[in-house]
Amino acid sequence: MADPKVDDELWEQFHQAVNMTSRELGDWLRESEAGVETEPVPDQAGPAAGRQVLAILGKRRSDLTAEDAEVMAGVVDRVRTQRGEEPEPTAGDAAWRHSLMNLGHDPLKPT
Repeated sequence: MADPKVDDELWEQFHQAVNMTSRELGDWLRESEAGVETEPVPDQAGPAAGRQVLAILGKRRSDLTAEDAEVMAGVVDRVRTQRGEEPEPTAGDAAWRHSLMNLGHDPLKPT
């Protein structure tokens, strides 16, 4: 049997860091990009990192690639850098919260 591209530790860390469901993240990405007169194509809404996280959430673990594992590790690192190891729900400023939400992490959501 081949080694899994995403080990148990990364799988758990990613799903702790990404506390939004795929539906919540998809809605957020589309909403955050919508303007008064225009709205992006749904699968092109939001920053690339957010779209990558959304794609990962839509896959089975066995279908994840080495690239997905790199993205997952990067998201875990970015969320931990901005929030710490065991963050408490906090509002922070809007730009900070929106930056985290673009990665699938809502800092207001209870752990």
